[in-house]
Amino acid sequence: MYVGALTLDVLLGDVHSLKQKRSLVRPVTAELRRKFSVSVSEVGDQDLYRRAKIGVAVVAPTAAHVRDLMDTCERFVAARPELELLSARQRLFNEEED
Repeated sequence: MYVGALTLDVLLGDVHSLKQKRSLVRPVTAELRRKFSVSVSEVGDQDLYRRAKIGVAVVAPTAAHVRDLMDTCERFVAARPELELLSARQRLFNEEED
């Protein structure tokens, strides 16, 4: 079993309130969840209007499948016109690691 953790740092467009921020971030996380069957949450920068950190967790039987899913999720977020992907960090864990 392999577990992947993907952290996406995104910049939001013309946002002036946390309510506007939620209206942009929530559909993206819901779509990631629905399309790719991954766990997703906003994991950082909750108090900043124009920034968001989105965490994605993937579990699969092979490392290649985990990497493919994380790459696909990263491309999906990068392609969203209302967001600018500033950075992405991928980490891979397996059950033999402590």
